[in-house]
Amino acid sequence: MPRDSDLISLPPERLARAIAAGGEALIARQNPDGHFVYELEADATIPAEYVLLEHYLDRIEPALEQKIGRYLREIQGDHGGWPLFHDGGFDLSASVKAYFALKAIGDAPEALHMRRAREAILAAGGAERANVFTRAQLALFGEVPWRAVPVMPAELMIAPRWFPINLWRVSYWSRTVIVPLLVLMAKKPRARNPRGVGVRELFKTPPEAITDWIRGPYRSPWGRFFKGLDRLLRVLDPLVPAGFRARSIERAVAFVRERLNGEDGLGAIYPAIANSVMMFDALGLPPDHPDAAIAWQAVRKLLVIGEDRAYCQPCVSPIWDTALAGHALAEAGEGHRARVESACAWLAERQITDVIGDWAMARPNVPPGGWAFQYANPHYPDVDDTAVVGMLLHRNGDPAHAEAIARAREWIIGLQCRGGGWGAFDADNDHQFLNHIPFADHGALLDPPTADVTARCVSFLAQTGSAPADPVLARAIAWLRAEQEQDGSWFGRWGTNYIYGTWSVLCALNAAGLAHDDPAIRRAVAFLLATQRDDGGWGEDEETYAGAPPGRYKESTPSQTAWALLGLMAAGETDHPAVARGIRWLTEAQRENGEWVEQPYNAVGFPRVFYLRYHGYKQYFPLLALTRFSSLRQSNERRVAFGF
Repeated sequence: MPRDSDLISLPPERLARAIAAGGEALIARQNPDGHFVYELEADATIPAEYVLLEHYLDRIEPALEQKIGRYLREIQGDHGGWPLFHDGGFDLSASVKAYFALKAIGDAPEALHMRRAREAILAAGGAERANVFTRAQLALFGEVPWRAVPVMPAELMIAPRWFPINLWRVSYWSRTVIVPLLVLMAKKPRARNPRGVGVRELFKTPPEAITDWIRGPYRSPWGRFFKGLDRLLRVLDPLVPAGFRARSIERAVAFVRERLNGEDGLGAIYPAIANSVMMFDALGLPPDHPDAAIAWQAVRKLLVIGEDRAYCQPCVSPIWDTALAGHALAEAGEGHRARVESACAWLAERQITDVIGDWAMARPNVPPGGWAFQYANPHYPDVDDTAVVGMLLHRNGDPAHAEAIARAREWIIGLQCRGGGWGAFDADNDHQFLNHIPFADHGALLDPPTADVTARCVSFLAQTGSAPADPVLARAIAWLRAEQEQDGSWFGRWGTNYIYGTWSVLCALNAAGLAHDDPAIRRAVAFLLATQRDDGGWGEDEETYAGAPPGRYKESTPSQTAWALLGLMAAGETDHPAVARGIRWLTEAQRENGEWVEQPYNAVGFPRVFYLRYHGYKQYFPLLALTRFSSLRQSNERRVAFGF
């Protein structure tokens, strides 16, 4: 039960100061052209891979690598290895890559931090038990034989759509990573590695003596079937006619060139871009060839270089950051009107209306109209960004954006999956048997519908005029109801985790006009109230993706506290003491400069495999929660007016 002191509302002037300071801190990050972009940080793997890419190509920059080395040493865990997120447990594959990168930079193997890492890696089974992508990296350096990697024949490029295994059945991120990798696996190039750095000391068994590279545990009988198929392909692969293989490689190269995407790179994500760089190198293109040069420039664009440390981002997030920051400023009132209009103008210019992307393979008759996540990625707009941008343009009320909103609505409706939900980039990309091929040991080859993305689509469609009885909305709401967990929460595929998913769906159900006493809403409210921490905030561990208790963590965080508060307010609980306590926690956690600090990671690329920290979440989400609370308390209407 809340204490009497918890029931006392925050003094209005204190709340006003917090909002003003938060708003000033946010607009200080706005670029002159109207957009926002914050750092997007992953784990040790991306900066480590960048170092290894420099050594692969013999383009070593010692000063930059020393800064990356400092970053890698700083995030080494107490367990001796490297985690997948702040304060997380040991991860074998991340640790192998980080150790290899530090050794390439010049760290002595007998240095204390290197010895600790090596001991942890060996205790976990050695580098031979690292994941497929790590073994592929090791194969490129000649540290393991290519038989350590599952067979992925280049002929996948010409597999027809009806064939059970083809590129169009996997997610966009998998597709863009795989295609240039198919060329590398066919060519089997060797890194230049001018310093001759190797990591044989990380193997418990000499790599040439290992016979069980592809092994379980298998998640289903499909795993055993695909292992048998892998054995068969190893026999057949050398028998593929040279001309047939050459045509397959040509098809892969054409795929990459069509989607090269300028300085934003293939798929605008690091692994795909890095693979394209190595692919062009393996094909013999000189560094100054236009394709090779722009691919290398795209990799370099992802670097974050400070005075004494540096790292490489997995991608950049300007569309997402700008839309979310725009919502926070729009909520703060007319004082920020010009800032919001500037953000909207920048976003409107980046709607993708003239490129038919890969999504059209499943929905060929749907006209384009989405937004990407990055500065440019025209073949791969995503549903989540499109919905959030569409809601911002709509709430801004500029008639000039009416056509953009209408095109976004048509595109989103066209990408609804058969069951009623939405995936992030494609429709009906949910062929689950493919997650059991040996190459997919990360279990994230697909793009199935998720509650958070579906919720955003419902919010956007409802905010822009769709009624609950509309068949598109009705199917989506039914899908969301079916996805609710027993404890009342929803799984958060793209943000951490059940708090994120629950906030997203509560906003959607409110936007769709469901009564706040709807049983699904009441169960979700109960979940959020039950997971509030004693200090008034909320927090959630990334380990909830691996079975940890939903909605719980050892500390409160600004982003997750904001999500919980926004969810409760969407459910009509603005006057609940728990909301007052959460608002107080946000104001007390705010620094004098108007910003919040958040070390724990707050999002996910692939559950259990790849996690993210959006540096902007700790700023614009708390501001949105504070401003929404203030506006609702000053109004006679307690219902949130917008879908977001």
